[in-house]
Amino acid sequence: MTRRLALRVDGLKSPKPGRIPTGSEAVVMEAHDAAVTAGRSSYVDPSTRLTVFTARFLADRNYCCGSGCRHCPYVDP
Repeated sequence: MTRRLALRVDGLKSPKPGRIPTGSEAVVMEAHDAAVTAGRSSYVDPSTRLTVFTARFLADRNYCCGSGCRHCPYVDP
């Protein structure tokens, strides 16, 4: 189910609280920002090696999928 929601004020610059492992915030945000700058839709998390969507990609989809994405730019319902 998709839900159309408003974007968070800081949604494109800050991840959802608690969705980045403590201690790795700086390196994760550096990887995220580099991906956004390069126009990529995702990046590989430096700690877990998992692929993570960028806030820009998620915002461009125009809906929240409800999966708890790390960089979800939408306001919680």
